[in-house]
Amino acid sequence: MNRSARRRLAAAAVTVVALTTATACSSGEGNTSAKPADGGTYTIWDPYPQFAKDSDWAKLLDGCGSKAGVKIKRTAFDTSDLTNKALLAAQQDNAPDVLILDNPVVSTLAEAGVLTTTDENKVDTSKVDPNLLAAGQAGGKTYGTPIGANTLALYYNKDVLKKAGVDVASIKDWTSLTAALDKVKKAGKKGITFSAIGTEEGSFQFLPWFWGSGAKLTELDSAQGVSALSLWSDWLKKGYAPNSVINNTQTTSWQEFASGDYAFAENGTWQLANAEKAGFDYGVLPIPGADGGNAAAPTGGEFVTVPVQGDTARYATTRKLVSCLTSTQNLYDTDTTLSYVAPPARSRTSRWRPTPS
Repeated sequence: MNRSARRRLAAAAVTVVALTTATACSSGEGNTSAKPADGGTYTIWDPYPQFAKDSDWAKLLDGCGSKAGVKIKRTAFDTSDLTNKALLAAQQDNAPDVLILDNPVVSTLAEAGVLTTTDENKVDTSKVDPNLLAAGQAGGKTYGTPIGANTLALYYNKDVLKKAGVDVASIKDWTSLTAALDKVKKAGKKGITFSAIGTEEGSFQFLPWFWGSGAKLTELDSAQGVSALSLWSDWLKKGYAPNSVINNTQTTSWQEFASGDYAFAENGTWQLANAEKAGFDYGVLPIPGADGGNAAAPTGGEFVTVPVQGDTARYATTRKLVSCLTSTQNLYDTDTTLSYVAPPARSRTSRWRPTPS
């Protein structure tokens, strides 16, 4: 790594505070050092702590490792923790071989000198939808390839709504949603949980309400934009949403909903598998606009990237791992596991169908 890259890394790492207390879920054991125990072990970091080592996702990673003739050491972090850990690991020349990142983070790490380009590692992106690929581009270069796209909706607990006397079909706008939350609270249950943390996760979850108000990103302080913020803050003041949303990641917000006490949770397609395991009947609704209709929701997803390595001889095997993870069949398996929409436009089939049933 050259001196300018190290300087960029040092500058980026200055913003990382108290990282040593961050908790991660790993399919391996011991510390989270990215360096392999031996030449036959390759490390993969991802933002999917909800998937344990016996999950289909972990099995897919192990399968790609077997095809490449190596063992996989996988470590999973919450999105924010992953970004911070990746910066520190790269600064110490201890980056993982493959890094799967939330798409807004790709440009951040690319500008910090953490990632190689797809040209450098011969990653084929020719079949990827240009709109999705653009999230991983900066300065005319591409720094990874998406493994799928996701979005947000409202999950709801049918039992909680039934006991509160709420007909989900009546929820058509902000007024009717707030009225439903009021009924739920009066019935002794909890209203809605979401992520309002001051990171890209909180911004991602706020966008449907911001756009649903009629606001534009070019006018953040418009009356419409303020009304979206007021909606959230009023929910907290009235006890319809917990104060924990201020610090909630999308993972911790989901954990609150999975307790069975909440009527609603704003969350993403990637939680569908967990919804099936929640132990209660659930449904899914599009996020309503202020005056009715469905609010526009942002497109999220993750990129498979290759961090800069001091030992460049490792790239040859890393290319095999990336090629395996992004092959046509494995993309289908991955997107089915994660409930994503496939990134190649020609093979796209949506498995995300919110219904009020």
